[in-house]
Amino acid sequence: MSKYYVTTPIYYPSGKFHIGTAYTTVLADFLKRYKVLQGYDSFMLTGNDEHGQKIEDKAKECNLSPKEYVDLQASKAKELWAKMKIDYNKFIRTTDEYHIEAVQKIFERFLRQGDIYKGEYEGWYCKPCESYFTETQLVDGKCPDCGREVTKMKEEAYFFNMKKYADKLLKYYDEHPDFIVPEYRKQEMINNFIKPGLEDLCVTRTSFSWGIKVLSDPKHVIYVWLDALTNYLTALGYLSSDDSLFKKYWPADVHLVGKDIARFHLIYWPIFLMALDLPLPKTIFVHNWFMMKDGKMSKSKGNVIYPDQLIDRYGLDATKYFLLRELPLSQDGLFSPEGFVERYNYDLCNDLSNLLNRTVSMVNKYFDGYVPEYIGTPNEVDLELEKASLDVITNFTTLVSKFDIANAIQSIWNYVARTNKYIDETAPWILAKNEEDTEKLKSCIYHLIANLREIAILINPFMSETSENMLRQLGISENITWNSLKEYKDIKNVKVIEKGEPIFMRLNSEEEIKYIKDLMGK
Repeated sequence: MSKYYVTTPIYYPSGKFHIGTAYTTVLADFLKRYKVLQGYDSFMLTGNDEHGQKIEDKAKECNLSPKEYVDLQASKAKELWAKMKIDYNKFIRTTDEYHIEAVQKIFERFLRQGDIYKGEYEGWYCKPCESYFTETQLVDGKCPDCGREVTKMKEEAYFFNMKKYADKLLKYYDEHPDFIVPEYRKQEMINNFIKPGLEDLCVTRTSFSWGIKVLSDPKHVIYVWLDALTNYLTALGYLSSDDSLFKKYWPADVHLVGKDIARFHLIYWPIFLMALDLPLPKTIFVHNWFMMKDGKMSKSKGNVIYPDQLIDRYGLDATKYFLLRELPLSQDGLFSPEGFVERYNYDLCNDLSNLLNRTVSMVNKYFDGYVPEYIGTPNEVDLELEKASLDVITNFTTLVSKFDIANAIQSIWNYVARTNKYIDETAPWILAKNEEDTEKLKSCIYHLIANLREIAILINPFMSETSENMLRQLGISENITWNSLKEYKDIKNVKVIEKGEPIFMRLNSEEEIKYIKDLMGK
C-alpha cells in the first residue's frame, strides 16, 4: 500500500485560531482524507510550538508558569480540531519529552560536524516572529515579515553555518522542480535571501530560559526554528527507541505552510535535513493568506473571524467549503460576509441542495422511490453527461495534484451546474406524460442519481457530513472509495428516502451578513 505523510506547521499557542490559521489544517485534513479515499496509508501531523521568549512572556502576563500556559493552549487547540473533525494521526507538542531528547541529539551532532559554532549575535530581533534580521533586511526599520517593531539585541549564541550548504540547496532546487509549490516562491528565496548572501542562522539564546537546553552548554536554550522544524522528524520517532513510523513515512509527501514562514521551511529546513543526511520532503506547498476588505486580519481592526463562530451558525461543511473554495493558488483570498453568504445560498443551497431534492422527489413521483437501472442505449444528451462525469474526475484529480484546491472544487460545482442543466434539457416532467418516453425517463433519472452519487464521493474529503447525508437520501449504503467513481453504470436495487431533506436551507442574506459583521467586531 502506498504511503502518504502530510504535515501542517506547528502553531504558536497564542489563543484562538482565526480562519487564516485554521485553513492550513483544513487543507491538510482534506488531502489526508482524499488520499485515504484513494487507498493510501496516510498520516497527518499537526501540533503546537511551545518554547521561546514569547511563550515565557505571555505566561507571565497570565500569571501562569510556561508549562501551565502551553498545557491550556494545547487543550484549546485540540478542542477546535475536534469540533472541526480534523482527522490527524498525531498532535505533537515541542514540550514532549521524546521531542526534547531528539532535538538535543540533533544539536550535538551538528556541533560535532562543525555545522554549528559559537559566537556573539548583534542584530535586530522581532519577538512575534522570533527572528533576527540585519539592518538591510528591515523594511522601514521594521520586521520584513510582520511589519512590527524590532529590538536591537546582543548576546552570546550558537550559529548554524548556512553558507556551507547554500550551493547544495540551489542545486537541489534545480534538480527537483516539484520541491517548492508554487514555483515563484523558489525565485523569492533565491533572489531575496540566497543570492544576496545567505546569513548564518542563530540557533540558541541565553536571554531567556523557556526552551530546550543545550546538553553541552546548558546556559543556552535551542532557538525556536531548530526546535520547531525538527518536529516533522521527531513526531515519527526519529532518534528514539522506536523509529518505525519514521522508517515507514519519511520523507514527507507534503509540508503545508503559510507564506509568512516560507523562508524557514524552504531554506533552513532543507539545509538542516542535508546536514542530517536525510532525504528532503517531496513537496513544500506555500499557501497565501485570507485577507479582509481592509487588509490583513487584526484584532485591533476588528476584522477577525474565527472558524468555530461560522461552524456554530452555518455548519462545519459550509465553513470548510468556503475556506477551501475561496483561497486561490497564486494570490491571497478574500473573506467577506457578503461572499460567505453568497457562496452558501448559491453554491450549497441553490445548486447542490436543490439538485438533490428535485431528484429524490422525481424518483418517488415517477418510480415509487426505486431507481431505474442503467439503460445500455442512452441518447446523445445522456452520452454527453457521461463524458462530463469522466472529465470531472480527471480535472479534480489533476488540479488537486497541483494544489490548486479552489479550482479543483470549482470543477465539481461546474459538474453540479451541468447536472442541473441536464434536468432542463431532458424535461422529465414532460417525459413522464408519454408512455413511449418511459425508457428516456428511466435513463434520465438513472443519470441524475449516478451524478449525485459521484458528486457525493468527490466532496467526501472536505464535506464528509454532506456526502454521507446525500448518499443516505439516495439510498446508497456502500463503503465508498475512489474506485467507486468507476462504477457509474452499476447502480442497482436502490431506493431513495420517501421525502427529500434539504441539506442546506437558504439564508436571509441581509440578516446573515449583519450577523457575521457583528461577529467580526467582537
